[in-house]
Amino acid sequence: MKRRVGMTDTSPEAQRVLIEGWRRMTPTQKLRRVAALNRALVQLAAARIRKQYGDVPEDEMRLRLAALRLPRETMIRAYGWDPEVKGR
Repeated sequence: MKRRVGMTDTSPEAQRVLIEGWRRMTPTQKLRRVAALNRALVQLAAARIRKQYGDVPEDEMRLRLAALRLPRETMIRAYGWDPEVKGR
């Protein structure tokens, strides 16, 4: 039996069609897709932050978003923001 890698919740036929579509995409199309997915992830993270902390100022939002990606030591050294004190 051939072991499936990746999308185990997707039928083999659907996975084949998806992979063929990715292969037909130009590098520019792939980069645009990745950029759009990154924007969507930032929007989801911002929504979670707003739900948890309310309507925070834009500069605080940027710090909280950065704290989700950067190590605590970097946040403290670069921004003077301690995620363990302020929250992520």
